[in-house]
Amino acid sequence: MIDFLIRGGPIMVPIGLCSVIALALFLQRVTSLRMSKVAPRQVCVEVLELARQARWSDASTLCKKYDLPICRVLEVAFERVGASRRELKEATVEVGRREVIGLERYAEAIGVIAAVTPLLGLLGTVLGMIQTFDVIQVQGMGEISGLAGGISQALITTFTGLSVGIPALIAHRYLLAKVDEMSLVMERVTSQVLDTITAESK
Repeated sequence: MIDFLIRGGPIMVPIGLCSVIALALFLQRVTSLRMSKVAPRQVCVEVLELARQARWSDASTLCKKYDLPICRVLEVAFERVGASRRELKEATVEVGRREVIGLERYAEAIGVIAAVTPLLGLLGTVLGMIQTFDVIQVQGMGEISGLAGGISQALITTFTGLSVGIPALIAHRYLLAKVDEMSLVMERVTSQVLDTITAESK
């Protein structure tokens, strides 16, 4: 494997770094993008129950107790009890957007790596072909062993760039799908809380 990477030439270094960074970021986000760390069912049930009992202060205190995205969104609503639904929705949407941006953290970096690594592989391919034509210019077509090195480098970098880029692209799409899933859950719970606050305040 080491010999394989060495034969790929200097372009293998940035491709290798990209692969390590993408893997580290993906593992970090997969660990963070779990329902238990965004909107745990038990916490949501407790908050909704307190809201149905019109215990706004207790609900706000419960939200402050947990350092969770859903709690930070709902806390804004409980602090504005008595306001119109439109005002409540605007306040929660603003906080919700910030929380979604936080959930999407590093996903864009993985997307960039997915786009860049195949291009790095293509760059390695061009360098390999340049070396091949240099050999042809100096030694002619009869020196097969001299041609093989450049062609091998060209193919190795292309293969490696795609091998990193394709999984990175899949990881990027997967993380965005997870963020969408979390966002929908937060939106549904927030809507239920707003409905309850509006109904109880009338």
